[in-house]
Amino acid sequence: MRALDTATGAMRGRRVRALGRLVLSEAPLERLSGSELVEALLNAVRDQGLGLLDWDDAALQARARVRFMHALDGAPWPDWSDEVLLATVDDWLAPVLTGVQRLKDVNVAQALLNALPYDQRQRLNTEAPSRFETPAGSSLAIDYAAEGGPALDVRLQELFGQDKHPAIAGGRTPLTLRLLSPAHRPVQTTKDLPGFWRGSYAAVRAEMRGRYPKHPWPDDPINATPTRRAKPRGS
Repeated sequence: MRALDTATGAMRGRRVRALGRLVLSEAPLERLSGSELVEALLNAVRDQGLGLLDWDDAALQARARVRFMHALDGAPWPDWSDEVLLATVDDWLAPVLTGVQRLKDVNVAQALLNALPYDQRQRLNTEAPSRFETPAGSSLAIDYAAEGGPALDVRLQELFGQDKHPAIAGGRTPLTLRLLSPAHRPVQTTKDLPGFWRGSYAAVRAEMRGRYPKHPWPDDPINATPTRRAKPRGS
């Protein structure tokens, strides 16, 4: 008999002697290994669902990035719905189970991305990157699960000097910018950064100067230098 230890995520085997429904004896077997363990782990996922795996932020983002590209272009991007992933565990999950004792140890993001052909992975990195590099040098995660399309939480001052709205998918999809104060508090949301600079920025600037006087708030943000820092002392 094989069963999944839900506390550890490991598969265990037990030797059971029974007469009908009467259990005569029961003893643990050595840990399963090799192809027998792989098949037991796959069967556990088939029977109990994808929740047995560790869906960390990287795994959720990888899935959301491919879902985004599938929504844009359809095939050849795969359908990674729960139903399809469960039906195809032999294709994407089995290859990473060799040597794994616990399902919780599986790198789900890597398992999913490894299932994509090399050229498709390269295109995913180009058109649906996991991170955005700001002009000020920060590397920020893109939220592909956001309502209304991919979004980015970014401090407003890191985008000074930008007169073009950031976009992905070869320029086809503008990022939703969730602009933040120096204290990472929401300031405004926009899909038109140049319009923001030329419009409501003036009102935002007036408010932010009072709250964060140590940070730069230029009259002309389009021609200002992006920054992550406060103003030098004495300026």
